[in-house]
Amino acid sequence: MDLSVRLPRGLTLKNPIIAASGTFGFGPEYARFVQVNRLGGISVKGISPEPWRGNPPPRVWETPSGLLNSIGLQNPGLTTFLEEDAPFLRTLDTVVIANIIGHTVEEYRTVAAGLQNEPAIHAFEVNISCPNIKAGGITFGHDPDAAYHVMRAVRSVTDKPVMVKVSPNMADPWTVAEAVVEGGADMISAINTVIGLAIDLKRRRPALGGTTGGLSGPAIKPIALRVVWEIAQRVSVPVIGMGGIQSAEDVLEFLMAGARAVMVGTITFQFPQRMEEIIDRLPLVLAHYGFRSLEEAVGAAWTSRTADGAEGGE
Repeated sequence: MDLSVRLPRGLTLKNPIIAASGTFGFGPEYARFVQVNRLGGISVKGISPEPWRGNPPPRVWETPSGLLNSIGLQNPGLTTFLEEDAPFLRTLDTVVIANIIGHTVEEYRTVAAGLQNEPAIHAFEVNISCPNIKAGGITFGHDPDAAYHVMRAVRSVTDKPVMVKVSPNMADPWTVAEAVVEGGADMISAINTVIGLAIDLKRRRPALGGTTGGLSGPAIKPIALRVVWEIAQRVSVPVIGMGGIQSAEDVLEFLMAGARAVMVGTITFQFPQRMEEIIDRLPLVLAHYGFRSLEEAVGAAWTSRTADGAEGGE
């Protein structure tokens, strides 16, 4: 079965499985455990104009069916990325997506401009939804007008495909999705982590150094599916779904909710090779549930619901 995915501006994935930003580093960290070129793509760790130190420790806390993190988008900055990480990425035979971050609109523009001519980068993921930084990021992600201006700034300096990563931590994430599409986004990625809190009983204080953190893992999958379902029926561009994916069956759920591809993250901490296993199993799962192609599965839950006499998906 052909698993390739055709996306805007000529971007093609060999399969719909992308390593999610923040859990895969810049690529070399997992290259010892994963055949990276088998993946549909990788979205690298967030890149800012200058180095970011991130949040104080502890930064990670395990929860039932999930993981809280408060990394704070620590990264070495644009210059170091180009000098030390891009050379490895140029050797890969898969799509590389640069996740870009900033505190201001101008910082997002700076990173996009700095990577526009880097041959290792095939697309951008604009992160306006990280819950673990105090300025920028989540502020833009909760304001459709601000999100629009970030997207316009990025689009002004690049002709590469651009997706915007939206937050589940607001009542109507689709309002931001609609705004960034109007601003020139080619795709939407959904969702970022869900804000949560854990208490360290022994220390009698929040478990994470940043107090709250972003919850990922299987616990957030129903939230992610709901957001993908809502956004995919409101925008005309492809949606890349993520949130708690552990299996090929999970991938099929996201496809049926309207996603065209997915990103896999937290499960790779425990099972680094799980993405390859999903790629191997996905054709069998599609066939088992009566789909003759990957494309046929996209949005299938909408049409089935309408055929059953239920209301439309919005």
